[in-house]
Amino acid sequence: MGYTIAEKILARVSNKDAVKAGDEVMAKPDFVIAYDFPGYTDVIFRQMKEDFGIDKVPDPDRYAIFIDHMVPAATPKEEELHIITRDWCRENGVALYERRGIGHQVAAEVGYAVPGAFVVHFDGHISQLGTFGTLAMGIRRNLLEAFVRERVSIKVPATVRVNLTGTLQKGVYARDVFHHLVRTLGPASCRFQVLEVGGPAIEQISTEGLQTITGLAMFTGAVTAIVNPDKARLEYAQARAKKDIEPVWSDDDAEYAAVHEIDLTDLEPIVVIPPTPANSRNLSDYIGIEINTGYLGSCASGRLEDIKVAAEILKGRQVAPGFQLNVVPTSQEIMAAAGRAGYLSTLAEAGAFVSSPSCDYCFGRMGTMTAGQRAVSTGTLNVRGRMGSPDSEIYLCNAATVAATAVEGKIADPRPYL
Repeated sequence: MGYTIAEKILARVSNKDAVKAGDEVMAKPDFVIAYDFPGYTDVIFRQMKEDFGIDKVPDPDRYAIFIDHMVPAATPKEEELHIITRDWCRENGVALYERRGIGHQVAAEVGYAVPGAFVVHFDGHISQLGTFGTLAMGIRRNLLEAFVRERVSIKVPATVRVNLTGTLQKGVYARDVFHHLVRTLGPASCRFQVLEVGGPAIEQISTEGLQTITGLAMFTGAVTAIVNPDKARLEYAQARAKKDIEPVWSDDDAEYAAVHEIDLTDLEPIVVIPPTPANSRNLSDYIGIEINTGYLGSCASGRLEDIKVAAEILKGRQVAPGFQLNVVPTSQEIMAAAGRAGYLSTLAEAGAFVSSPSCDYCFGRMGTMTAGQRAVSTGTLNVRGRMGSPDSEIYLCNAATVAATAVEGKIADPRPYL
């Protein structure tokens, strides 16, 4: 019996010839990544010193911190947190990435998405590094262990394999594929397991689209998601890689907890209705609902192909009167590319508010809503209060739907615009 890609990676970082799902191992992460946030990194930094007597982390090249929330700072207290983070990184010799964009995306751009690597983070959306064959887990409060010990205790998770088949129709994007996957398998279908995505249909999905799918994996209950890397994704990742690690792939006879086949041929655009990311519906059933604001951005869907399709829809058109469209590229690298392509000027001329990369629109610190308002969003969550008032509503959808809705001021099908 062969091994999954996740088992192979965890065997290497545990100094074992092989591990199987269910084994308990002490694994040394290749990289420990975090973003600064009140009550999180500042607490970890204090606990390291006061509770564990650690003044400096050993092997600082294994660590990286991203300042991507509260950017720019709006209060003195927020800036104080950033100062704590900058000081800690300088004192420890740890890499700090500030104002480069949302860390989950920037981590891939600057070389932490190393094929075959094991990465841990506080936040589960780091799973999008799995696009490049990296095993990246959000381990929440257990991240403290990764800061104070060389190794973390891990129970090797089983893997659920999803094979995507069929042909994607025009106007259907990776975002729709993921939400259909949740609708088909259920929001707890991969609980405490690895979601491995494959099958012939992924050849129709771009690297950016796969980042969307792997980045949202937590909404199947998965601890992470991963894709066996192909030539194009290896070339992207290895050209930037901060470590030289041999890539691995799942064996043909690997043992999975479950294998699912999902045919995408008849898939329509999806909308996820409030108040839970489990509520995937066909967009066509919700056309015409009045909407106040649109958000195109986040670590899930603010990449170049998302901005491109929005610009194509809005070119020569105007955002509906009273509608607030916020476009927030996921990183500075993406924003610069969108500028060179002319997408940002097209969006601005259509009436969009184009902002610099930041996590803050996704959780309502910016572009917040009041009671009774509704948004279409490419953000990560649609739970009550995520973007402001608990009495506002968020409809998750693809970037094309956000753009079409901005034109009409109500939920709109993007396909007639394409």
